[in-house]
Amino acid sequence: MTIFNVFTLMGGIAMFLYGMDLMGKALEQTAGSKLQGILSTMTSSPIRGLLLGMAVTAVIQSSGGKYSGPDLHRF
Repeated sequence: MTIFNVFTLMGGIAMFLYGMDLMGKALEQTAGSKLQGILSTMTSSPIRGLLLGMAVTAVIQSSGGKYSGPDLHRF
């Protein structure tokens, strides 16, 4: 790994973090108090919070799933 690769990696991480910060601030300005009210209602108990977290994680993970096995449709 060269120094150029290290700087490229650091620059990519910095851009990713900057984008996440920018998006978080924009979301907070757009839906701030309404979103906080919705989240506090949906996570009012630890069980509800756990179930909501599991559901959101399942949706996020399923949308990023990709089959990486052998290509059986080639023939």
